[in-house]
Amino acid sequence: MEPLFNKDVELVGWINSMQHIFDTDMNWVAYISGGHGWSVETGNWCGPVPGLICLDQDGRVVAWNPKENVIGTVRPILPVRAISPIRPVKPIRPVRPVRPVRPVTPIRGWSELTFAEWLSQ
Repeated sequence: MEPLFNKDVELVGWINSMQHIFDTDMNWVAYISGGHGWSVETGNWCGPVPGLICLDQDGRVVAWNPKENVIGTVRPILPVRAISPIRPVKPIRPVRPVRPVRPVTPIRGWSELTFAEWLSQ
């Protein structure tokens, strides 16, 4: 389980083995299929998830992990809708991570979406 931070270096969620994304209360909020994040609530495409970075539909960074380079991408192509996986077992809340150093602003800038807005598209 790896922590996800927003542009203000606040813990916003957790990513589990490149399959599932949980909020800070360990609620399952998104799943990953084909390198893209999909909202559990709406079933809609949130954006690409390359490694431990969550990008919006314009290719800008919404959430990141210090183990990855914080970079965006060009506007991605809308993928084919993914099939929702079976709901995972609610994980035990990990120990709160140490707050990382604020990364350099990505080349294309940060997303205007908050993590919650990214999930509810």
